[in-house]
Amino acid sequence: MTTLLLKERLKKIFVGGPAAPERPAASPRGPIVSSRSARATESGTSHSRHSHGLEQFFSQIHSEQNLWILDLAGASQANVGFITNLGHRLYSVDFLRTLDTTFEATGDDPLAGQFDTRKIGRFLDENLDFEERFFDGAMVWDCLEFLAPPLLKETVDRLHRITKPGANLLAFFHAEEKAVSIPSYNYRIGDAGTLLLTPRGPRRAAQHFNNRAIEKMFHQFRSVKFFLARDHLREVIITR
Repeated sequence: MTTLLLKERLKKIFVGGPAAPERPAASPRGPIVSSRSARATESGTSHSRHSHGLEQFFSQIHSEQNLWILDLAGASQANVGFITNLGHRLYSVDFLRTLDTTFEATGDDPLAGQFDTRKIGRFLDENLDFEERFFDGAMVWDCLEFLAPPLLKETVDRLHRITKPGANLLAFFHAEEKAVSIPSYNYRIGDAGTLLLTPRGPRRAAQHFNNRAIEKMFHQFRSVKFFLARDHLREVIITR
């Protein structure tokens, strides 16, 4: 693909204000959720919750301009509108949808496919194929809870590679360590401290995470900060 054609495609992929500077081009293979798909994922009964982690995430970028933010919850007008109103740009990936289509459950173990190195490589190239130090922040939400160890390690390594030093990642983990099935959600931003959660249905937890396990997972990052909410959802800010 020529440089000119790639730039034209990027105009349609990335959402943001006209004052944003040019950045290194992301791979055109990354999935983009259309507005029709975004409306479909937002169906269902939503509830709101206060989020200290979200407050912390936005407090770090509030005074900045023209940052690039990654959102793994899939495209939504709420998230696009909030991020662009702050003067930043957003790239959306429906991480869990692609997880299901790439690693289709077969046999007795629904997570068996996540140990296939070829599928892991294809999954990461489809979702997180960006140049090094591309993003200034990432909203990871609860996606990491559903990844088997080999895929989890490769995903965290890739997030480290594509985020800039000083970038923050916002991730959620359920505190019920013995639960076999846990709820998953679409995460939509209400304001700088409020989230709207729409159920996506229960999912099998690939593994359980206490604070020590989370710190070990992000050992190559600079710091990990925890916020424990009343609904037993552990919010974590990880600084690159």
